[in-house]
Order: sequence, then C-alpha cells, then structure tokens
Amino acid sequence: MIQTFDLSYPSCDGVHTVHAREWTPEGSPRGVVQLVHGVAEHIGRYDPVARFLAAHGYVVCGEDHLGHGLTAGGKFGYFGPKNGWDLVSRDVYRLRELEGEKHPKLPYVILGHSMGSFLTRTYLIRWPGTVNAAVLSGTGQESAAAVAFGKALSSALCKTRGPDYVSKTVNDLSLGAYNKAFKPNRTSSDWISRDEAAVDAYLADPMCTFIPTVGMFRDMMGGLQFIADPANLAKMDKDTPVYFLSGDRDPVGTMGKGVRKVEGMFRSAGCKDVTVRLYPGGRHEMFNETNRQEVFDDLLAWLESKLT
Repeated sequence: MIQTFDLSYPSCDGVHTVHAREWTPEGSPRGVVQLVHGVAEHIGRYDPVARFLAAHGYVVCGEDHLGHGLTAGGKFGYFGPKNGWDLVSRDVYRLRELEGEKHPKLPYVILGHSMGSFLTRTYLIRWPGTVNAAVLSGTGQESAAAVAFGKALSSALCKTRGPDYVSKTVNDLSLGAYNKAFKPNRTSSDWISRDEAAVDAYLADPMCTFIPTVGMFRDMMGGLQFIADPANLAKMDKDTPVYFLSGDRDPVGTMGKGVRKVEGMFRSAGCKDVTVRLYPGGRHEMFNETNRQEVFDDLLAWLESKLT
C-alpha cells in the first residue's frame, strides 16, 4: 500500500515553514523523484502521477513553494520582498538534502512542471551533479526582449505599489494571454488541458485561483533571465540525462517551438543525453491531459532506461 504523509521544514526566508508531502511505496524503494510544482498551484495536485510512480517503486516528494499551497499561510502569489527566486530555489534544494539524508544510496530525479521547470533548470545550474536525472514538463523560454519588458514593468510596479501588489494588467500580459489560442473559451483555463473535468477541478481549487503579485512576476522574470544565460547553462553537469515532455499545443512552450528552443540551449551547453517528447494536441498539463496514462507510462519507461 502506498503511504502518504506530510512534513515541514524552515524556509530559507527565515519566516515561513515549508509544507511538503511524500509518497512511499511498498517494499524497498528503487529511487526518489522530487516534484517541483508550477505557479498558482500546489504539490497536492500531483497526487495521481506521484501515486503512479510510487506504485512502481519510487519514493516521491515535493513541497509547496513560498506563496503557494500550505506554505503560503494564506498570502498567495508572493515569494517575498526581494530575492524570491533564490529563496524558492534554495527551499527546493533543502528538500533534496532532507530526502537524500533519508535515502542516501538511491538514485535521485528532479521533475519540474511549468514554473517548476524553470526552478528545476535553475537547480541544475546551481547544484550540478546532485541529481541522477531531470525531467522538464511544460517548459519554454520567451524571447529575451519579452522577458526584459515583463521584468521592467513588474519591477516598476514593485517600486510604486509594493511587491505584494496584484496587477490585472501584468497578469493579462502573461498568464492571462495563454487562453487566447483556444477561443471560443469554455473557461478561463482551457489552455491547461483538453480534459474538461481536470480544468474544472483546477478552477474549483481555492489554492489555484489567485493572481500572482508583481513581486512574483518580477522574480520569475529574473529567473528566466538567469536560466537563459549561456554562462550559467555552462555550469550544468553535462552528463545528467534530461527529459523534456510537453504538449505541442502548450502556449507556455510556444506550441512546441519554445521546448525545442530550450532543447537547443541545453545541447549548445554540452548536455550529452537530451530526450524530447511532444504530444500531439496536448496542452499545458500533460499529467492532467486526456492521454495522461500514456504520459505516465512514457515517463516511467524513460526513468527506468536511465536509472537501471
């Protein structure tokens, strides 16, 4: 029987307590998979894929980032007044340390989705060689000009209105723009999946309906600049296998083009083992798509090919 339990540890911001969850398999585990969730969601949404991996022998873990889930303390969409990307990245790494202490001899995989994929790419730069493999789900990379504009706009609002200010304009220019490709829209979040039940569940979740603060947008844009810098990419462990999985109708990945762009960045940085899987018709959340079982099976097959 798969067991789940919650754990907590002090955030690197010195203020919050990070909420985390672990799924453990029956018998002796064969590896650890750490999940890194995206913006405006929480680690509890990954229960189906976590249970699938645990059923196949993996310990699965993940935390709620600052401003998200049970870590937020009711203040959603806000990393902190400054250095938010660094703080969240270090909270992710701290969970890796804690799990590594419990399972020191097991192979370790980090799997990030959407903003979590950006954090995972940050992780691979800052702590190279500390994982045996990495999975990037729903990733992408906007143009340098678009990222710089977004950072400048959100930074200006941080100065005039405060980093915890919520701007509909900033949100409409970023996350709010993703739904345009799927008009006529049934909901405000058609872009995340073709599965209407999955979209409705997302919209009904009180921990998923907030608009991020301008401080979070500023920090995220800074993170996107960090992970696009060739000098930073050069710091990654070139031997770490990386698996990209996305839908070819995912606007975060510019309908597949952005995923291929990041693939090219990794290959240019010298990464030796890069695999890309683009699912036809798939939208942003492939773990919640109509063909999710295929996605789960492909992920498991890739993990087993790299860790055994």
